[in-house]
This record gives sequence, C-alpha cells and structure tokens, in this order.
Amino acid sequence: MKIKNILLTGMAALALTSCNDYLDVEAPSAYTEEFVFSQKTEIERALNGVYAQALVNNLYGNAYQLTFNLNSDVDIQISTSKSHSHNSYSRYDCDDQGGEIYNFWTAAYSLIEYANKFVASAEASELYYEKGTNGNYKLDDNGNKIKDAQLQQWIGEAKCLRAMAYHDLVVMFGDVPFSFDPASAHGTDFVIPIMDREAIQDALIKDLQAIAPTMSSTKDVTVEHCSKEFAQALIARIALTAGGYSLRPNKNDAKNYGTMKRPENWQDFYQIARDYADSVITAGTHSVKKSTYQEVFVRECNYEIVTGDDPIFEIPFAKNSTGNTGYIQGPVYTSNEGTTNGPWGETKGSARLNAFYRYLFRDNDQRREFVNGLWYYTLNPDDQSDSIAIRNDYFLHNNKWSKLWTKESAALGNITTGSTGINYPYMRYADVLLMYAEADNELTSSPSTKAVDCLTQVHSRAFDDGDPAFITAAQADKDAFRKAVLNERKWEFAGENSRWRDLVRTNTLGEELVYSFLRYYSVGMQSVQGTGTGFEDEINLHDGYTTDNGYIDNLPSTIWYHKYQIDEINTIGRRVITNQTLVPNQPNELYGYYCNSAYEFSTMYPNQSLPSLRIYNPYKQRTKPTTGQITNYGFSALNWSSVTFYEWGDQNTGTPKDQCKYSFYGYIRGDDSGNIWIIKNGTPEMFSTILPAEQLPVVRYILPYPNYAVQRSSGAYKNYYGY
Repeated sequence: MKIKNILLTGMAALALTSCNDYLDVEAPSAYTEEFVFSQKTEIERALNGVYAQALVNNLYGNAYQLTFNLNSDVDIQISTSKSHSHNSYSRYDCDDQGGEIYNFWTAAYSLIEYANKFVASAEASELYYEKGTNGNYKLDDNGNKIKDAQLQQWIGEAKCLRAMAYHDLVVMFGDVPFSFDPASAHGTDFVIPIMDREAIQDALIKDLQAIAPTMSSTKDVTVEHCSKEFAQALIARIALTAGGYSLRPNKNDAKNYGTMKRPENWQDFYQIARDYADSVITAGTHSVKKSTYQEVFVRECNYEIVTGDDPIFEIPFAKNSTGNTGYIQGPVYTSNEGTTNGPWGETKGSARLNAFYRYLFRDNDQRREFVNGLWYYTLNPDDQSDSIAIRNDYFLHNNKWSKLWTKESAALGNITTGSTGINYPYMRYADVLLMYAEADNELTSSPSTKAVDCLTQVHSRAFDDGDPAFITAAQADKDAFRKAVLNERKWEFAGENSRWRDLVRTNTLGEELVYSFLRYYSVGMQSVQGTGTGFEDEINLHDGYTTDNGYIDNLPSTIWYHKYQIDEINTIGRRVITNQTLVPNQPNELYGYYCNSAYEFSTMYPNQSLPSLRIYNPYKQRTKPTTGQITNYGFSALNWSSVTFYEWGDQNTGTPKDQCKYSFYGYIRGDDSGNIWIIKNGTPEMFSTILPAEQLPVVRYILPYPNYAVQRSSGAYKNYYGY
C-alpha cells in the first residue's frame, strides 16, 4: 500500500499518543502508548503520523518550496515595497514578528516531537528484539539479542524525518533548540536549550550513521519512504553544510550581523560527505540515465513512483489532501468563478524564476528550455476560452512541476486549487553526484577521475552531445572545477530550495546577490535613460560572456544590454516578447513565435488539450529565416514582427521601476534619486564599486527566532544578527 493512502489513519494513531504540548489531546485507553507499540500494524500507522507532520503547508507542503526559498540568480519573488517588512523573507528583510517564521518553526518542532516520541516508544517496545516461536529472544552468534529488522527500518525512517527538520532549521536559523528526547521526558516548564549548530550537525550525522546500515534500500521501500540510500545521502548533505560557511553571531554586539565562518575541522565534515555520497553511488540503485531531465518531474506530476531513477526521497503528498507542488509552480492557469475550462483546476504560478536565469545557461542545455516558463494562460474576455499570453515580466515561471502536466485522465478536477498530491523531490541522485564532486575537489589538489565522472553524469544528461567542452574546461584546476560544480547545481536545482544554500555554503551569496540586483537595475536604467550603470562590462565578465566560451551569443560588452532586449531590436536582439494574447495554431504578429496546440505538448508534456509555445531561435542574435526554412513547425517568416521587451524604467523618477530596486531590499537596493545602497550591519552604505566577494558585507540570511518562542523561553533564547 502506498504511504500516501494511509497517512490520515497514521495521523490519528500517533496523534493520540503525542505530547499535549503540541496537540492538547487526551489518550483514550484504546490508544495508549503500550497498545500502539505492541502491534506492528499500529506502529506502522504511528509512523505515518510522523510523515503526516512533514506534509503540512507550513513546512514542506508549501513554505519550504516557496516562502523560504530565498532570492538569488535562480529563484525570485519580486517586491515593490520600499520599506522594511516583518515578513519579506525572500529579499532578506524580516523580523521576529513574521507569522510565517512562527508557523514554520512550530511545524518543524511538531515533526521533531512526533519523531522523538516514535523513536523512544519503538525502542522501548517489546517488539524491538526478535522472538522465536518459544517466546524467547533470538540471539546472534555472539549471544546478543537480534533487533527486529522491520522495526529498525521504521525507526530509521523517523530518524531521517527528524534529521530533515533539524537540518533545515539549522540552515535557516543557525543555532537552535535541540533534543532527541520527547517533551514528556521533561517537566512541563522545561525549555529545550539552544545548541551550537556544529554540535547539532554532529549529533544528526552520528544518529543516522548508526541506523543507516539497518535500513532497507529504496528498491525495496520505494522513494516515498526514507531508505538506506536517503539516510546516507542526508548524512552527506548535513556534513557538506556543516563543513561549509555559515553566518555566526557576534554575541557581544546584538546589532552586528555576524561573520561568515566555517569550522576549523571542515575537512573532517567534507570527508564524511564524500564517503557517504560514495556509499550511495557504490550501491548502484539510482541513476540519472533512466529518464531525461524533464521526464523526472513530469512523472512526478503524473503520480508515477519510479524505482532506480534520479529521485531518492520524495515527500509523499496525497491527492486532494496535502502539498501544493504543481499549484505554486508552472504557468498561471486562470479560473472563471472558481472553475477552469480544462480538467486541472486553477494554478497560481507563484514559485518563480529570476528573469535572467535563462541567460546563465550554456547553449543547447535542455534544462533551460524545459524549466524557464515563458507563457501563461488567461481567459479570453469575449468568450472566456483559454488563451496563451507571453510572460513579459520581472520573472519567469518554474515549469518543473505543474498540475497542467498531468494527463487529463488523472487530473484533479476543474474546481480544484492546491493540495495536488504531487510529490516533491527532497533528495535526488544528481545531488549526491554533485556533493561527491564538490567534497572530493575540496579534499584533493586537483579534480579526481571519479569527481569528474560525477559531474559529467549530471551535465551530459542535459545535452544531446554531452557538451564535452564544458567538462574539459572544468578539469583545468581545482578552482575551475569548484566553479563548474557550483554552476551545475545552479542549472540543475531550480525550485528545489538549493541555490541560496549553495551560495551560503561556498560564501558567495553576497557576490551573486549584487550581480542579480545589477542585472535588473542596469536593464531598468537602460530602459529609462538609454544608458546603463557602468557595471555592464563586469556583469558580462561575471556571466561568462567572453570570446569563444561556449555560452550563448558571446555578445561583446558594448552591446551588453541587447542580451536583455532593451532597444534597437530591429538590428540586434534575442527574443521579442509581448504581453498580448496569442491565438492557437495561428502565425501571430510576433517575431519568432508560434502558438502550437500539438507540437510542444506532444514532445514535452503528457496532455494534449492545452496549447503551448514553440519559439524559434530564442537565445541567439535575431536572424529571420527564409520562408519555408522551418515550415515543419508552422512558422511563417512573412508574418513576423518585433516588439520591445523589458521596459522597466520609471519615467517619473528617471530610475528603474520599484521591482528592480527593491527585490533584494535587505542586502542591496536603489532609491528614487538614482543611488544604489548596500546594507552593512543594518546601515545602508553608498554602492559604487563591485568589491571582491570576501570584501562584501555579509548577507543576513539567518532568520530570527519567532517572538513567541523568545517570550516563552524566559530569557533562554535571544536573537542576534541585528534583530
């Protein structure tokens, strides 16, 4: 039976035995702890109650995928607010009053409490050791009791879920309250003490190291359960994070944002990361060759549970019950009075990508074409039929997941919204391969053969020819390989709450936020004043637009802004986009676009009802083909025209529009007078030069403890980092 089919009953089983600190319920005699943990059927139901805590929207069902996926050069949430906010987390601007912080914190500790209770009760169960038919415990050759294999697997699953929650709390909040004991083991007034992040990470690693050998493989329990491979991969992720950089508080100055540091024994953590990533690789139970990149996610949108593929652990949401995957991602699909024309129901498309992310790929990367959503659906005002509109905005849609990719026969229904039940991949084999490559490179003097192979497996999947030039360049030296792996993660993990974390770990977050801001700001300046900011050459160099480098277009810096289609599009330019509605199967008056209801969906997505777009030559300098050159795809060269893209200037202020100025507000922002400010320990300083990464101010990505938790701690918890 699939786990998602028994989650609701599992919730009841464990909820009735959980600490009333969280649920405030009484335990009827039929569901006492002794009863639940004396029968394997009830223990399994209780375990599913632990899983159920991970599925809520305040944790992995929505918040992890959207609210706390912070802005970068990959993922983005656009903001127009020119003042401080309690809850603008994505732009590094919040305080302890933010309600979403409290909700995430509470949901994470609820999951931890359920897991703590399950582990403690299972380890105390009379079923913990195997018994023979005579009622006596079975012994091994050394005379030791033999632990029950099924119970060990279930305990391992609970420990993995607990480690997930603690790991994400540490990444987001730094040093946090930590305990493996259920709350019932302490008095009612007990306050869980804050523990240093390194101690937490070390405890999580050792806990998983002890249980992982007793757990079952994903080939036996499916990717909807925590498995041996997931436990090992999670050890690698925790260790890699522990060995990397993170923001440490200045406890002598609460207003100071802190310092980016890595532990003195960081190499020990990287050794653990390499070893455990290697354990997953050596097991041979997963591969990135079984499916194309897009097939991995389209299959998730069609509720397919695939063994031996890229996913190692998918958070197991239930249809029409939990999870907003595919509702918040993908293109907007509009309803009319709560009902859509198609059988999928409305989609919000609120989990979005940086408008310039698509220009950071290498040419011919298939991930670029799949992930970057350039269109959305709107209703024709005349007859309320579905129409396509080009997304001419400050963002693109993340098309990895969408309800719209579900086959019509499996669609949720035309009045549905969220609770899609589409699984979310918390751990993929591609991540394991790249963790090995990164850790190994940091521990050696030059890229090893195995590290190069790991990078090659991930990168080559996205290219018809494998892109050998990239792999060759990556092997030049240690620094080149480090950059190549980080770039590969950028292209691979959009929407998977990875990019900002990778930049934190490698101490490059400040640098990438500066360039991300300047791309938006420079385009806005070019739009309103006809000149850039003066940083264009540096942006060009940073983005890799140099001679013969294999990246798209190789545009010279003197026409840098033409990459982003600001003006003079009749002579130089990439794509032409308008916000007008297109008519399916007609050659529209747009240069390079054709709206097609069959071709695109037949090759990329399972359903055939919705039209999509086939775009000719979107990443090259514009050249109109001769008539008939690409007639197989329905283009009509005679009918093409051009329009202006990225008109982001504010004619009233003579500066970029607010979306360009304030989407990175907590770290770098503009003003209506044309100044740029970078934030250092809460104080805006004039920005005039792009400093080396190590000289930039730290980014306050660490979140504050929620005010409610601070108040209830009676002084035990205190916010630093300038909060």
